[in-house]
Amino acid sequence: MDLQDQLKNLFPEHTPEPAETTNKSDDSIWMQDDPILCKYEKRKGKPITILDGYTGATADFKALAKEIKTKLSVGGSFKDDKIIIQGDYRDKIMQMLKDRGFNVKRVGG
Repeated sequence: MDLQDQLKNLFPEHTPEPAETTNKSDDSIWMQDDPILCKYEKRKGKPITILDGYTGATADFKALAKEIKTKLSVGGSFKDDKIIIQGDYRDKIMQMLKDRGFNVKRVGG
């Protein structure tokens, strides 16, 4: 006996409402023609990946930074219109951005 059957036994006159489907659409991020630059640097001996060159709204770029950090399970920050990701994840980040429809250009190395 699953939960739905138990609820029907407890509340026989109740008719369940259809579940609302909330589609989180990430297509609200503005797409640009110019490529986003994906750089690799070392700061204090530790590797970082920097994304630069987004010309849209700052809120969209912050949302993109949060999505990248969440999918890769890494730390990072958003400073001076740049996304700074801890570690060398250029290939993964570039593939994620290409899947979203962005033009990405690898800079250095």
